[in-house]
Amino acid sequence: MANANRVSSHDIREEVVSGNALLVCAYDDDSKFKNYNLEGAIPLSEFKARVLDLKKDKKIVFYCA
Repeated sequence: MANANRVSSHDIREEVVSGNALLVCAYDDDSKFKNYNLEGAIPLSEFKARVLDLKKDKKIVFYCA
């Protein structure tokens, strides 16, 4: 498994707002997503449903609290 890159929340927010990154809550439980939802994020269940349609050049950032 590759090492995860750590990035600042400020940098990620800019990427998400500009449309260059997709922010995904890594919890597999939608109720946890509701508790730990960050602005602009989607739940893991939505990511899984859309994964085949995502652009290959867009950054994907997973987070958990």
